Amino acid sequence: MQDIAEQLRSWHASGRSFAVATVVGVSGSAPRDPGAALAVDTAGEAIGSVSGGCVEGAVYELCQEALASGRPVLERFGYSDEDAFAVGLTCGGVLDVFVQPIVPGADPGLDVGIECIASGTPVALARVIDGPAGLHGATVAVTADAHHGSLSTAPSTTAALERAVVAEARAMLDAGRSGKLVLGLDGRPCDEERHGVAVLFVESYVPAPRMIVFGAIDFAAAVVRIGKFLGYHVTVCDARPVFATERRFPEADEVVVDWPHRYLDTQLERIDGRTVLCVLTHDAKFDIPLLERALRLPVGYVGAMGSRRTHRDRNARLREVGLTEAEIARLRSPIGLDLGARTPEETAVSVAAEIVAHRRGGSCLPLSAGTGPIHHHLPHPDGSPESVPRPHAA
Repeated sequence: MQDIAEQLRSWHASGRSFAVATVVGVSGSAPRDPGAALAVDTAGEAIGSVSGGCVEGAVYELCQEALASGRPVLERFGYSDEDAFAVGLTCGGVLDVFVQPIVPGADPGLDVGIECIASGTPVALARVIDGPAGLHGATVAVTADAHHGSLSTAPSTTAALERAVVAEARAMLDAGRSGKLVLGLDGRPCDEERHGVAVLFVESYVPAPRMIVFGAIDFAAAVVRIGKFLGYHVTVCDARPVFATERRFPEADEVVVDWPHRYLDTQLERIDGRTVLCVLTHDAKFDIPLLERALRLPVGYVGAMGSRRTHRDRNARLREVGLTEAEIARLRSPIGLDLGARTPEETAVSVAAEIVAHRRGGSCLPLSAGTGPIHHHLPHPDGSPESVPRPHAA
């Protein structure tokens, strides 16, 4: 819902009811990830998307039905000879879509959750998408230090469940994860196939991931633009005030005049496994102190611009300052994929392609060269399927 949060808050503030359809499960070559959402208000206005066009019409009708009935519904859209063209999902995938009617003021969990999402406050929204009738659609909004809403429609059986949901949702929020949560009514994890369980979809809404571009060169402006396009909060940092100006980088969220390594030292509490560092200075006096620190941090991606000769010289210098071979191996240099790029814009596409491939586990081969699924799903460390990509630490 993050993409449509401002409009939802506007509807909510005006007292207008609406229904939100959320992708809560994906398998095969489905067009959108879990968390994609479409909303329809009582006037019939629609915002967002759950499938990039494949099943929008059918989901729109489900939203209108949910608004009329006041009841949530979980619907599966999958490929078959009979229904493929009826709903338009011809890509061979399966989408589970949860449609929930929302009446402002009726559910504290949803009320607080929508406000948190729109205001940028980190929150995990845990919604019961399947389970006992008394729980279906119940919502708890969980922040770092509080929770709002309740599952306790039957306190004798759900008090333990609510405690478990809050604890699990808070852990998922801390990790920036979204996905399904299956619990018994006693709060214990269990199999989804078991009778009498609560299936929840937990959506973690956290600030946009960060991209820090070091080096206020002409290529940096193009990297900033494509970083914004990919949804990053983009900062440009350079020690030279004549180059690091807001006028030269109007699309950047921040432009900082500081030595790169010194600025990075001030950002340790604001970076995480989703953070991307693009080092475009290709000047040893800036690069080495910066990379010495960056390659020891649990960030998602570190790339550095330069020729192969520069890369070899840089690696030698990094060894001299004490980095291990494993730490140096984390460096993507020369930065980007080999697309034959020449212009700053083409180079930015090359850099962005490598970042996406690294984050999503892509092979970097043409899709036409393979025969398997075109969407990659990375497993959690515990072996369970992942609904959204896990940040990489290396």
